[in-house]
Amino acid sequence: MSQSAPAGERPFLPAMGFGAPAATYDVFTRVLGARAIHWQLVAQAGVAPGQTVLELGTGTGEVLLLAARVAPGATLVGLDPDPAVLDLARRKAGRHGVALRLERGYADQLPYADGSVDRVLSSFMFHHLPPEEQRAMLAEARRVLAPGGSLHLVDPDGTDPGILGWFARHDHGEGHGHGHGQGHGHGHGSPHLTGADDVATMLRDAGFTEVDAVARRTRTFGRVVFHRAVAPG
Repeated sequence: MSQSAPAGERPFLPAMGFGAPAATYDVFTRVLGARAIHWQLVAQAGVAPGQTVLELGTGTGEVLLLAARVAPGATLVGLDPDPAVLDLARRKAGRHGVALRLERGYADQLPYADGSVDRVLSSFMFHHLPPEEQRAMLAEARRVLAPGGSLHLVDPDGTDPGILGWFARHDHGEGHGHGHGQGHGHGHGSPHLTGADDVATMLRDAGFTEVDAVARRTRTFGRVVFHRAVAPG
């Protein structure tokens, strides 16, 4: 499990935004009901033993730990630029006796070989990227997926983000110009919440097929959309 800094290190938004300790992340997300969404994402992905699963913006490893429960023997890889949450993920994985490969890096520059991954997962990270890095992330996901592999992404619905949108805007802060996982430095001051149709267009532009908004769920914190897309054979 690598602890080295990624090449070309950039600023990034910590998992809990600015001013809150990373250790509060799991409590915060569970209060918001994220665990049920994480379970749905893992179920949608159909993770199986023997597969290689990559999560972009893995945070404290919650999604990968769930995947380990349903697919023992899968190779589970988590990428995140935030060393604090990766340290938390390592400790949690150790307590559960789960082998996670956790690495620092950025979603638009994946350090993995072409066609080396069976599933790519992403949970509540996509909207923190500016549009050009959203497109780059999807292109990189398409590159590392094996033919027939699939991307599974859940993110707030840009047309009705609810409380999630408020938190995201607050965490970014006006004029900070930081992105979770991607320090883009453009000074946008708000996350890049994207509607389901726009995400579908970007997925097709990246070369994915069988693009679908599999499900939409409304929670107390807002509406989320589950996206699925397949790397063509």
